[in-house]
Amino acid sequence: MRKALLQIIDFFYPPFSRWLSIHTFRYIASGGTTAASGIVVFYIVYNFILHQKDVVLPFAPGMITAPVAALIIESAITFIIGFGLNKYLVFTKSELKGRIQLFRYGTVVATNILLNFAMLKLMVETFHFYPTIAKFICTAILAVFSYFSQKHFSFKVKKK
Repeated sequence: MRKALLQIIDFFYPPFSRWLSIHTFRYIASGGTTAASGIVVFYIVYNFILHQKDVVLPFAPGMITAPVAALIIESAITFIIGFGLNKYLVFTKSELKGRIQLFRYGTVVATNILLNFAMLKLMVETFHFYPTIAKFICTAILAVFSYFSQKHFSFKVKKK
């Protein structure tokens, strides 16, 4: 499966080879897949599962706004997709144990979720952006942060 996916990704690499290394291109492809999956899942959850309605919490007073509830559900799904693609397609030279990679990846994702939450809340509630557009902007900003975090922290390669 890994080999087939890499062949598909690498097939599209030649036009970009002047500007990007194969490693960076693979990250963009897998990160783009994860991000696109996240946006699609967010859209489906927000519009068709939550019907754009806030979620009342049965176990505590208060509620979660529909965009935030959609973000929580989307984050759980894309966590699995993103870790798998990063571990098995992009950062394959890391010698860290899988559980360490998973923990570090989780730390970066948790940071991204907090930043995503803050930016989404600001854009939707303060600047009145449409939630899906706000999610797209957040994703673009956090993709850059995520790349460097994953490369130098989660899937770090020891220098020899």
